[in-house]
Amino acid sequence: MKVLKFGGTSVGSAERIKDVARLISDGTPKIVVLSAMSGTTNTLVEISDYLYKKNPDGANEITNKLLLRYLGLVNELYGMEKYKHQARMFIHERFDFIRTFMKGMFTVFDEKSILAQGELLSTILMHLYLQENNITSVLLPALDFMRIDKNAEPEPAFIREKLNALLEKHAGTKLYITQGFICRNVHGEIDNLQRGGSDYTASLIGAAIHAEEIQIWTDIDGMHNNDPRFVEKTSPVRRLHFDEAAELAYFGAKILHPTCILPAKLNNIPVRLLNTMQPNAIGTTISNETEKGKIKAVAAKDNITSIKIKSGRMLLATGFLRKVFEIFEKYHTPIDVVATSEVGVSVTIDNCKRLDEILDDLKKYGTVTVDRDLTIICVVGDLEWDNVGFESKIIYAFKDIPLRMISYGGSNFNVSLLIKASDKQKALQALSNHLFDKEVEN
Repeated sequence: MKVLKFGGTSVGSAERIKDVARLISDGTPKIVVLSAMSGTTNTLVEISDYLYKKNPDGANEITNKLLLRYLGLVNELYGMEKYKHQARMFIHERFDFIRTFMKGMFTVFDEKSILAQGELLSTILMHLYLQENNITSVLLPALDFMRIDKNAEPEPAFIREKLNALLEKHAGTKLYITQGFICRNVHGEIDNLQRGGSDYTASLIGAAIHAEEIQIWTDIDGMHNNDPRFVEKTSPVRRLHFDEAAELAYFGAKILHPTCILPAKLNNIPVRLLNTMQPNAIGTTISNETEKGKIKAVAAKDNITSIKIKSGRMLLATGFLRKVFEIFEKYHTPIDVVATSEVGVSVTIDNCKRLDEILDDLKKYGTVTVDRDLTIICVVGDLEWDNVGFESKIIYAFKDIPLRMISYGGSNFNVSLLIKASDKQKALQALSNHLFDKEVEN
């Protein structure tokens, strides 16, 4: 059995929903994971924001606009009045539920209940459309099997047990529809796997059922070797190792959520990135196989801040790095890139929420310098240290671009380079010229 996940743009209109229905109705066994229709989750966040601000009139106005969008979709999607009626009834039921939060105090738990409505809507609309077209499917409620623990981490054993019990109950069915992103927490309350969590849902389901393949369907034909928004003539990378894909996802490749990688990697399940609008395109296959001697792709992560801590006492001092890293741990601020010397250490962060407190604590141990408006450029491939010439080829592309920091050696798959944000496009283009222009993917 395969697991297919379709993102918000793939189910963003009546025509797109029909396209997905055709793709999933080939008679092969599969579980289909759907995101909310594009724009829905952002609108639900906006509604919640009005409710946090105790402005129910503003929340109600935005709710009514979203309701009209869904009711308009019904007329485009269904041909029979029976299914139009069922769809309208469910839509009104979900929006009436949203309106129950417009009186009284609004909490983060209430927001999570509101955010869950997008996925509930998209799956029922798809399920009804399949029924109208005489395609048998079973709706598997994600809230019945997807659960996170007290640390907001998924519970694989629970997911496996509950999901397989549901599948056994409907044995013989070829097509199952379920929601991405949403789950319950350890207290049984509606929760979620964070933004981008539909990828995670698909990977967790794939691991739970030992799927033969996980497919992530979006609006682009795989993971490209550079950012097509800034560089011309990029091309899809046909094959990636899980670690390469994880590096690219973390450092800016938006097509795949970073958390999606681990369950599939641990269970040795290949992940394919495919294009709903071009279903015959080959896309990108991610697996545990490595293509030796090849640089694969480039990604960029913006809004980076660099912090340098310089201390004459660092020389031969034990415990210095531990003290520095404990400060970032104390303020729950992850570090992206690290570079050290005999007299100092430089780190980068992309979350500056607690920066002032971090700097106050770091100043106890040395002189602190901060650089803002930076970008991390990540070059990914088979970068084993004995692959002679790869690193120099990368560095040569930056001969006209000032480098703030370089990180290499922590991974066999990644070189990270820190530059000014204003040099980002120039750097991406230079890397394409030096690494990919003469290369043809096969």
